Amino acid sequence: MGLVVRKGDIDAGAVLLQVSHLDGRADFYAPATDMDGQRVWTRPLGVEPTDDAQIRTYCARRLDDDPDLWLVEIEDRAGRHFLTEPVEN
Repeated sequence: MGLVVRKGDIDAGAVLLQVSHLDGRADFYAPATDMDGQRVWTRPLGVEPTDDAQIRTYCARRLDDDPDLWLVEIEDRAGRHFLTEPVEN
């Protein structure tokens, strides 16, 4: 299941993605641009699943700087993110 936790700006808002493992941990992804100018996803909190509380803290800090952000959550025990762009580790 996926849901929009917070709606951002329809034209300019970036998306932060949380993939919940439904056990209090989640993978977390943020958009970035690589050295070639291509859109990629990064894992700003590390490649291992992170506590939900750490993700909420990170999102709150980002929202202070960028109120246009979208927050999206996917619930998937297997940790599938369904992203089509590359994910950098």
